[in-house]
Amino acid sequence: MPPETSPIQVPAPPARPAGGLVYVSGAWRTAAEASVSVFDHGLLYGDGVFEGIRAYNGRVFKLERHIERLFDSAKAIRLDIPHAFTEVCDLVVETCRRNGIHDGYIRLVVTRGPGDLGIDPRKCPRAELIVIARQLTMYAAAAAGIKVVTSTFRRNAPDATSPSIKSLNYLNNILARIEANDRGADEALILDGQGYVAEATVDNFFIVTDHALLTPPTATNLKGVTRETILELAASLGITAEEKPFTLFDVWTAREAFICGTGAEVVPVLSVDDRTIGAGGIGPVTGRIVAAYHAHVRAEGTPIQPAPAVAGALP
Repeated sequence: MPPETSPIQVPAPPARPAGGLVYVSGAWRTAAEASVSVFDHGLLYGDGVFEGIRAYNGRVFKLERHIERLFDSAKAIRLDIPHAFTEVCDLVVETCRRNGIHDGYIRLVVTRGPGDLGIDPRKCPRAELIVIARQLTMYAAAAAGIKVVTSTFRRNAPDATSPSIKSLNYLNNILARIEANDRGADEALILDGQGYVAEATVDNFFIVTDHALLTPPTATNLKGVTRETILELAASLGITAEEKPFTLFDVWTAREAFICGTGAEVVPVLSVDDRTIGAGGIGPVTGRIVAAYHAHVRAEGTPIQPAPAVAGALP
């Protein structure tokens, strides 16, 4: 009889630390160890920019477009990102890889870095780049639709703190969100200084009329990556889409409405200021866009895992 052999022992992969790994201060650190200085201008003054990015099916969706917007925001506030464009893309993918992300959310932050208690940015010699990647568990309950109220707070004017800059200063948005919470709503709609619809607190806003799908111009709201994607999908679906100013009257009398953003994806709006939108459910145009968006984001993107080696290929 052949001698008995012990089964091959395959070592288990090393356990990932609780909370995952965060890229900060030039290295990947556990969530418990990841930190920034109390003198960082991002903490003291909201001096910095950020991006929210999604991963689906092991791919980062529109990674390069998000990083392009990050660099645009940094340029607008004269913040020098301490990495090249391609290096930032690689850091995002590697952070996802080290955290085992298949479907997740990535938060990329660039602060002015540590300085002093004065606001002068010259006191901050080097910016700080942070990459956080987490498995996604949010927004599932919103898919059936949400209740929205109009905030009494107005969106920052383009000649003040431009809404096109995705900065760390979100106090305007937070005040509107507090107001929505106080009024029992899921989200707040913010108007600009002239009374035209700008955006929701963290999402872009669309309505459907008898003639077209409408969204406000980006002068008073963020140039959303999801917003851009929806306009592209609408064209491919044969849905007429326009970027033009509109008022609360147009919202209250719309056939359909929805918000959209990287984290939220596409969420139907059932009512605004206690006025039912359309039939009070997911309208046909919104339904088509939701289906097309879900299919698109799950089929496109930058792979997180490296491509498998091909036998016989040159090194």
